[in-house]
Amino acid sequence: MFGVLKRKPLDKLMEVLGKGKVNTSLVERRLYSYDATPIPIQRALPSAVIFPESHEDVVKLVSVCYEEGIPMFPRGAGSGLTGGAVPTVEKGVVVSFERMNHFDVNVDNATAEVQPGVITAQFQEYVEKLGLFYPPDPSSFKYSTLGGNIAENAGGPRCLKYGVTREYVLGLSAVIKDGLSIKTGNPVIKDVAGYDITKLLVGSEGTLGLITSATLKLIPKPRARATVLALFDKLEDVGKAVTKIFTSGVFPSALEFMDADAIKAVEDYKPVGLPKVEALLLIEVDGSHQSVQEDIRIIEELLRPMGVEIRTAKNREEEEKLWSARKSLGPALGNLKSGKINEDIVIPRIYLSEAIPKFREVAQRYNLLMVIFGHIGDGNLHVNFLYDKANREEEERAERAVDEVFELALRYNGSITGEHGVGLTKRKFLRWQFGDAGYELLKGIKLLFDPKNLFNPGKVLED
Repeated sequence: MFGVLKRKPLDKLMEVLGKGKVNTSLVERRLYSYDATPIPIQRALPSAVIFPESHEDVVKLVSVCYEEGIPMFPRGAGSGLTGGAVPTVEKGVVVSFERMNHFDVNVDNATAEVQPGVITAQFQEYVEKLGLFYPPDPSSFKYSTLGGNIAENAGGPRCLKYGVTREYVLGLSAVIKDGLSIKTGNPVIKDVAGYDITKLLVGSEGTLGLITSATLKLIPKPRARATVLALFDKLEDVGKAVTKIFTSGVFPSALEFMDADAIKAVEDYKPVGLPKVEALLLIEVDGSHQSVQEDIRIIEELLRPMGVEIRTAKNREEEEKLWSARKSLGPALGNLKSGKINEDIVIPRIYLSEAIPKFREVAQRYNLLMVIFGHIGDGNLHVNFLYDKANREEEERAERAVDEVFELALRYNGSITGEHGVGLTKRKFLRWQFGDAGYELLKGIKLLFDPKNLFNPGKVLED
């Protein structure tokens, strides 16, 4: 459809933006054609990589691209796992926001104005020094960007208590079709004027326009935090334990699950001293010093009669070691097999004890190694099928198994994705979740914002 971009449109981009913001070297184009997606996907070599430095630059960029019919593929840090930042046509340009990395915090109003290239961890560290807190914590937080987090509506362990990224975006500035600027929302908690376009753009994966800044809500930093390790000899007891915790009045800030295979993988990769058990829960509670101690006491009283061993981290160093084990699970699985399909399905908590064995049955039926871990407190599980990349037949079995996992998730009134987004890899499953009428509405929204299909074409919706 798009062909190869000719020199004239590139010259026009260089003219309006400056040569220093338009890179056409083969090395740069090759580097920016990849993201962190672990499976083979459709990708193309972009004609250029664009580095805007301001909202005005983005307006100029979109104006030229819309006039010349140039597809735009927005990119944060390229840490996405579903191909959301990958260019799919050679005529396109990758738009990297890494130079738009400034932010300003208003302590009195507990808000911040941020550009899309701000690194998540750096922003979190800064606001915490001011006594404030920005909770969303995807596993990639040390290098992912706030713009990428907003585009994917990123989650993380703390989202159990505090919610995903959309809960903290009060407003946005963006550029849509023909280079038009729009501003949504305001730096206030209460704003119910009109349709909520802010929430529509959050999680749209760059398919509706290019976000140039965001107004983020900040909350008070918790005074205390503690981490508890719960060890299980029976996998079926995990679901019961989660139910006990949530019906006790304790609201953990994070509640993470690892099965025996996940524990072994992380210990082989980066040993932290996790014991050999059937499963474990990593539980974090926060609040006042008194409430944290009370929550730990309640958790111990609930779980010990079930035969569950409880270990409480004695200091911040032990806490960080335990959480580093959870955060390193992704790369750890790479040591087990050369190929991995990691799907972040979501199902209601009440069905976990019933659904997890069914996922294992799928793996057994296809004769595949499967590792499950994830945010069990909110039902967001990472179901990993591992295979040998050199064995195409095994890879095809893994792909068929994934279809069954999504079918199971939807059968339990869940979702095909909790935090990784749809991107390229999950497009065909979106209609399964939304149905024909819902899917047509999504296509209508896309057409309204982007009638020429130039913003991240081929992502989320099938062309």
